[in-house]
Amino acid sequence: MKIITITLNPAIDKSTRVESVAPEKKLRCEKPVFEPGGGGINVSRAIKKLGGESCAWFLAGGHTGEKLGELLHHEGVSFRRFNCQESTRENLVVFEVSSRQEYRFGMPGPQVTEPEWRQLLQALEDLEEMPEFVIASGSNPPGVPDDFYARVADLAYKKGFKLIVDTSGAALMKAAGKGIYLLKPNLNELAALASKEVISSQEQEDLATQVLNEGKSQVLVVSLGPRGAMLASKEGFEYVVPPTVKQESAVGAGDSMVGAMVLKLQEGWPLSDVIRYGVAAGTAATMTPGSELCRKPDVDSIYEWLKARR
Repeated sequence: MKIITITLNPAIDKSTRVESVAPEKKLRCEKPVFEPGGGGINVSRAIKKLGGESCAWFLAGGHTGEKLGELLHHEGVSFRRFNCQESTRENLVVFEVSSRQEYRFGMPGPQVTEPEWRQLLQALEDLEEMPEFVIASGSNPPGVPDDFYARVADLAYKKGFKLIVDTSGAALMKAAGKGIYLLKPNLNELAALASKEVISSQEQEDLATQVLNEGKSQVLVVSLGPRGAMLASKEGFEYVVPPTVKQESAVGAGDSMVGAMVLKLQEGWPLSDVIRYGVAAGTAATMTPGSELCRKPDVDSIYEWLKARR
């Protein structure tokens, strides 16, 4: 498999709709939808929806871990499950119809032991045929050290695969360095990578250049929220601004973007087209309810719109 995703803290995402949210009242919700979730898992799901293939590696335990595998199998996503003792978490997304506001309830992950998280590193090191890309995405559950992604980066440097990391906080800071092909920070995370507390729009190119020159990543794709994304590489900078669309849910937009980008990187597309396809997928994901992610016809349509305006 040319693309592997790694998810340490997967989830079953349960989403529903209710007319209005109010305290101390019994809220009559619509029938819930259950979908597999977690950073890398959503990246693999997006790749599948866009016509590509990957293998989702993840830690999972208990009945919810079994259910997670069933949901991925139903979507046709290849996966490799690594067992942990405690049960996989469940998250809840509630869409309030009256206000069109979305409420997202994220639960803590299971307590993971050292032998459990070390399974993934050992399996990656033992692969006879290395993937072209590995995407390490999402948060760390309790028990996983902040430098886990940095250990994956060491393997990338040693084994020669291209590592894409999409995380935050201490895990991001420790991962940045040798072995990283692409990071996808937001503006605050970009400031932290450049050892700054705050960032202005006038500084973002200078700070991105600093991060690249310090060898923390070969490519940066900086999320700019509704303003799209900034690509920074040795070739320079490029901004991609998405069209205005009717938003249903922001869940999985970033993961859809990463999935679309890595798929096109693996197909050999130039970076300027890769980021446009990524922004198209992230935008398309906001058009779908709950944690459904992007739909390929929407992605292709938005991508053509972006290409026409370059």
